[in-house]
Amino acid sequence: MSALPKSCEESSEFPTQLRGGLPLFGTDAETALDAVQGRLHTGCPPERNLATFLTTTIEPEAQRLYSAYLNHNLVDREQYPEVDALLRECVRIIGEMWHADTSRVVGSATTGSSESALLAGASLLRGWQERTGDALSSPNLVMGAGAHACWKRFCKHWGVEPRVAPASTEGTTLGPESVEKLCDERTIGVVGILGSTLDGRYEPIAEIAEELDRIEQRSGIDVPLHVDAASGGFIAPFLDPERLWDFSVPRVVSINASGHKSGMVPPGLGWLLWRDRSRRRPELGIRVNYLGGDDAHYELTFSRSAAPVVLQYYNFVRFGFTGFRAVHARCRSLARELASRLRATGRLRLLGDGSDLPVVAVTAQPPIGLRDLAKHLAERGWSAPVYALPPHLEDVEVMRIVVRNDLTSVDVDDIATAVEEFIASAN
Repeated sequence: MSALPKSCEESSEFPTQLRGGLPLFGTDAETALDAVQGRLHTGCPPERNLATFLTTTIEPEAQRLYSAYLNHNLVDREQYPEVDALLRECVRIIGEMWHADTSRVVGSATTGSSESALLAGASLLRGWQERTGDALSSPNLVMGAGAHACWKRFCKHWGVEPRVAPASTEGTTLGPESVEKLCDERTIGVVGILGSTLDGRYEPIAEIAEELDRIEQRSGIDVPLHVDAASGGFIAPFLDPERLWDFSVPRVVSINASGHKSGMVPPGLGWLLWRDRSRRRPELGIRVNYLGGDDAHYELTFSRSAAPVVLQYYNFVRFGFTGFRAVHARCRSLARELASRLRATGRLRLLGDGSDLPVVAVTAQPPIGLRDLAKHLAERGWSAPVYALPPHLEDVEVMRIVVRNDLTSVDVDDIATAVEEFIASAN
């Protein structure tokens, strides 16, 4: 059934006119579809984009489920109580994965880890304001050079100083030594990264927490720790169970992760969990009654599709613990295989070898140019990003390849072979 009355479709009796770029008359749906697809057909297919951490392929059954709930409003809890029940079940499952006390943990579904970071930062700021009262001003937030840009965005919009541990030849990760130097009574929190977007490496969350414990013992300054596990939050529980990074570390008050990354959901889903209600800061909730209920909403966005949350629950049912472990173990194995072949060229230095996130990050020395290598990969149908590292290492360019769950061993061989060919021709 057409959404447009027939009388509003373009008539041959009138010439097409534009008003501010909008056609005077509409057209039939098929013609509109062709027009839009004609403008979009030249882009890189998402599954060939080696830059993105986002999920680019889902099963047909998941696609059907996603389409069925695309027009369900996630925040309309009164009308869709079953969807809200799935959301709460997802929070419970994720809380168990992250060793939370499920009788106390609370959480939110967001549009992604960027929104989660803003909300987590706001909670840290309110907690600091409550602890210090009016005695202090000029709050700061401590992070490593590899922290996602969303944390600097939080600092800019909330009036918080970003205290960034400088990058060094050792990398861009935050370590205990930097935490000791950067934290003071104005620090609202420390952000530890479980999987950097720059090189895929985990930061030493447990060691950072221990340093914060020592700071409190020496000075009485209680600095909470948030873990940005945007990419690693759905990997470490399955592949690195011995690693201490989550709510099993008492210093950790909140954690975010992206369902649309290693949670294997299409773009549009992040998760933010707090250890308990006091850490969520109740004053950040806004009560809404005009949807039929009377609920507090903590997210920064409001109306949005329920489909991503439904798909997250589907993935938990579909894969289970062993399925998630098998998917991510395969990705890590392929990333390590790719890293091994790139290292063997003798011309590329590995910054990330797939041992943490399934990410391979390399630098090169002349005569190898990474931007020329990227062009060579593009000729083979692959899009790979080349970027400069943060300040103090801004002269170093890096190429990153993310090995997602839809890349096959044949794909990885094709990528490695293309790199080997390029380097052989450059020697």
